[in-house]
Amino acid sequence: MSKRFAGKVAVVTGAAGGIGRATVVRLAGEGAQVFATDLAGTALDEMAAAADGVVATAAHDVTSWDDWQRVMADAATRFGGIDCLVNNAGIEGPIGALDEAPDEAFDLVMAVNVKGVFLGIKAAIPAFRKRGAGAIVNLASVAGVIGEPAIGPYVATKHAVIGLTKSVASGYGAEGIRANAVCPAPIDTRMMSALETGLAPGEEASVRALLEQRIPLGRYGTADEVAAVIAFLASDDASYVSGSIYTVDGGMTNY
Repeated sequence: MSKRFAGKVAVVTGAAGGIGRATVVRLAGEGAQVFATDLAGTALDEMAAAADGVVATAAHDVTSWDDWQRVMADAATRFGGIDCLVNNAGIEGPIGALDEAPDEAFDLVMAVNVKGVFLGIKAAIPAFRKRGAGAIVNLASVAGVIGEPAIGPYVATKHAVIGLTKSVASGYGAEGIRANAVCPAPIDTRMMSALETGLAPGEEASVRALLEQRIPLGRYGTADEVAAVIAFLASDDASYVSGSIYTVDGGMTNY
């Protein structure tokens, strides 16, 4: 594997989950020093041990500004600066009819999926200015470019993530700061398993089959396939790519 991230420092949130874990492993394998964060009690140490490279970990609530400030300070202390941020942490939110979604569940998914990304951007920009450049990769979803009635709050958050991404690209490009969003289709992870169960308890295989029929490539994607696109966007190979929305969906949205 190439070492295109040699000398680079990356912060990755939601690092213990499927896409987050694959991203940490990919970036570290390509030479990055990675500061990987997730909620306390998740399998961060196990994830770090599986990575081939330099990985530090920290418990992190992405909805907390104090936590974000601590994470950025710790990453700078350990590694001397920050070159890229992968805002990956996210939750699926309530599943079911939009008019039946509890207010508190809506507030939580907005806090994690939107406020968490906003705070990450806000915390990263001063760190990037010290380096003279930086790259942000935000995890949106195909739900950020289409509508899905059973996961309306989640859809709203991912549309918002795309809006934040475009705003950063427009507002900070002159400072050498790039921002792009990755929009995965169904990926073989814990989140998709939870969605299958929420949509039709006991009929998960049928839900998966129906979703796969909507994907021209005929299958769910893998976390490694998403991590490969994230790594490209975070790297200097994408030095002229900013404000772009990359669907990693097997042709599902196809426009």
